[in-house]
Amino acid sequence: MRDWVAGFHGWIGSGLEPKDFTLFQIALRGVIVFIVTLIMVRLADRRVFAKKAAFDIVLGFILASMLARAVNGSSAFFPTLGGGFVLIGLHRLLGAIAFRYHWFSILVKGTEDVLIEQGKMKAEVMRKTHITEDDLREDLRLRGKIEDPGEVEKARLERSGKISVIPRK
Repeated sequence: MRDWVAGFHGWIGSGLEPKDFTLFQIALRGVIVFIVTLIMVRLADRRVFAKKAAFDIVLGFILASMLARAVNGSSAFFPTLGGGFVLIGLHRLLGAIAFRYHWFSILVKGTEDVLIEQGKMKAEVMRKTHITEDDLREDLRLRGKIEDPGEVEKARLERSGKISVIPRK
């Protein structure tokens, strides 16, 4: 068993400087990180890569950065993979807490903002969220197939950053 473990460490270039990695070692590290990342993503919520909120996007960025270090050898291979699992676990834990406690959900995921109500644009909310009238009209056309804000019952800037549109009846 020890011979196999030692051989494996040799295959992935443990103990070598990253500049001394062979093509085979980099490729093997990439394959291993790919497979482990698939496992991590399956353990995480599906929504992580659906980019539902900043909460999810942050995990994606950090996880990608961390796992790249395992491939390029700038961090220790197995501890870096382990750190990725810790991040996935933390994301699931925070998601579970947010599901149970509304106040925590607001803290980590934010709230939505109403941009149009009863056909009237809310200038103060648009100013606060940095959404111009042109931006809003574009989203009305793209998402709601509506030209005139007066035809909108309600439009919201959702926690995901997307604008949802409910047309007037």
